[in-house]
Amino acid sequence: MLPGGVSAASSLADVLTSSLAAVTGRVNPLGLAAVDHVVVVVVDGLGDANLKARAGHARFLTNPAHRQRRLTSFPSTTAAGLATLTTGVSSGRHGLVGYSVRDLAGDRIVNQLNGWDAGMDPATWQRARTVFQDAADEGVPAFAIGAGKFAGSGFSRAVLRGAGYLPADTAESRFEAARTVVASNRRSLSYLYLPELDMAAHAHGWESDRWLTELERVDSALAAFVTGLPRRVGVLTTADHGIVDVPHSGHVLYDGDPALLEGVRHVGGEPRLLHLYLNGGAESSGIDGAGDDARTELAARWSDSESERSWVATRAEAIDAGWFGEVDGEVVDRIGDVLVAARKRVAYYDSRSPKPSARAMIGQHGSLTPEETRVPLVGMSAFAS
Repeated sequence: MLPGGVSAASSLADVLTSSLAAVTGRVNPLGLAAVDHVVVVVVDGLGDANLKARAGHARFLTNPAHRQRRLTSFPSTTAAGLATLTTGVSSGRHGLVGYSVRDLAGDRIVNQLNGWDAGMDPATWQRARTVFQDAADEGVPAFAIGAGKFAGSGFSRAVLRGAGYLPADTAESRFEAARTVVASNRRSLSYLYLPELDMAAHAHGWESDRWLTELERVDSALAAFVTGLPRRVGVLTTADHGIVDVPHSGHVLYDGDPALLEGVRHVGGEPRLLHLYLNGGAESSGIDGAGDDARTELAARWSDSESERSWVATRAEAIDAGWFGEVDGEVVDRIGDVLVAARKRVAYYDSRSPKPSARAMIGQHGSLTPEETRVPLVGMSAFAS
């Protein structure tokens, strides 16, 4: 049985849309009170399970005085999660359906986080308006606060359209920038991005001392920021995905079985969620049709090999299960013909990869497990109750 997709009642898509509604005094899906300013803090990689397991190291975040809720985010990867947050629509509509996906026109795999080039126009590859653009239409100044190295990147131009970018290279300086925004504007909507926890998880694992140190730092900086904020400032803290640690013994080298790659032209996705694209290109594109039998056969071979540790679905099955929400026709071919989603602590690699260093990654994400898809939503300051 395949797991279902993200529930519309608990989606990351509601966070910024509800925040803008709160600033403009409208009723919103999250039931946020009317305020003058909202700061949405995104702690990359802080899953709900991760936070609960280490609550003693994040006493401010887990303080019962705050409003604690849980959301779901899939695909559980940064490119997709942040795009869903900033556009308010599913990945099947904004088009960032994974970490790396097929560009059918270019017959290639493209990295949607840091692989933007002339063949990927941020203004059109990411297909939806952002909440920041909506804010501009309503006269609400919008800001994105993050590391200077992300300013002007293809990904930033795709998902942060309409926001003024404020570069700040430490967590503390980002919160200081957010405080300045509040003090300098009558109304505002701010998005503040913290990647350090996710970086520590990838390099050392979320169960490491290094990860705990970063969690304590985030918690301390957040507490210092919220203390003393004006009354009509709401703060929401959330994440794009959670993390699982995968030991080296959990690496599955799929190229060792030729049957698993028979008829496969491209492999995209990431180690815990493979997107397999068949030969045939445009001739077998879409959900059904010329490539349907080949998809079924490939899925059957992967199921025979991997069903005890992964979910295997054809493109049509994944769409029917709601993995990507509502899927626009122009997005369909970015989704793999067959998808392999890890449900145990495994990660899939090709031993022939020119980048063997990728296998050094410990903390991973991308799949459909609760540890990866469930993220916290913590309401603070004016949103504490």
